[in-house]
This record gives sequence, structure tokens and C-alpha cells, in this order.
Amino acid sequence: MASLTLNAQPLEIRLPDDTPLLWALRDAANLTGTKYGCGTGECGACTVIVDGQAMPSCTLSLGEAEGRSVTTIEGLSPDRSHPVQQAFVAEQAIQCGFCTPGLIMAAAALLAHNSDPSEADIAAALPHVCRCGVQPRLVRAVQRAGHILRGQEHAAPLPAPTTATTPGF
Repeated sequence: MASLTLNAQPLEIRLPDDTPLLWALRDAANLTGTKYGCGTGECGACTVIVDGQAMPSCTLSLGEAEGRSVTTIEGLSPDRSHPVQQAFVAEQAIQCGFCTPGLIMAAAALLAHNSDPSEADIAAALPHVCRCGVQPRLVRAVQRAGHILRGQEHAAPLPAPTTATTPGF
């Protein structure tokens, strides 16, 4: 059993300590926005923020998450008002949507530490595998979110979702 803070709420998860955090989130906490991609931490689909750092949840065990603060796409902004979520929509940086939650979490972690990242900073912080080819729009979206966070641009409100295919987005 592991105790952690999940999306700003204390939680105890009763699974073996060697369970990947990804499966604890999806199966025990019923937070399915975090996606399984490769299982090796390479693709980035399962990225969550752990103690302020973007991390692949497929390679982090529940035991390693003990006592830590974990934020998933559902906890980033339940109403989709986070500047990164708004910028992704505005820049059309979403295609199939599968890797989008992980990209958003990695971008949010980057911008929390550096609200004015260069293209090289963005590439280093978001080495995700996106087969849809959104990389140029992804860079623009992260830069736009940085502008919003720095108060240089106002975020436009997003329309209410009509269907929920990706929780938290």
C-alpha cells in the first residue's frame, strides 16, 4: 500500500509497491487520461508531474511514488483552463489525441520552471513520440502558453466539450 498526494488529494493505493504508477492511476484511481504507450518511458504518452517534474508513469513504481505529489491530466485543470490546454487547442497541436495528455503534462512542467523556453528547451523537455507530426504546432503551443503565463497574451475561453474522449482535455 502506498500513500501519496494525487491531484492535490491524499490517497492510499492498495496495490503491490512494484506496480507501475501508470496502472495504479488507471486501475485503482480510475484516472484514464494517462495513456499507456510503450511501457519503457520512451514515448511520453504516460507522462505525469511528480513533485514538479515530468516523469513517465510507466517506469515509476507505486513504491517510488510513496509520499510524493503526483498530478495527472485530470488534476492539471478540471475545466481545461490551464494555459497549456488552451494553447494546444488554439494552435491545433492535437491530432489523434493519444499522446496529448502526456505532452500537455510535460509542457506544463517545463513552463512551471521556465515560462520563456527556447525551441531547444522545448525539444529537450518534450522528446515524446507523436506519429501525427504535430511538432511545429507543439512548439508554437508551448510558446503561446508561455506568453499567457507571462501575461503577454490572454487565453480565450474554450467551448464546453461535446464528447469526452480524453479526460481532462
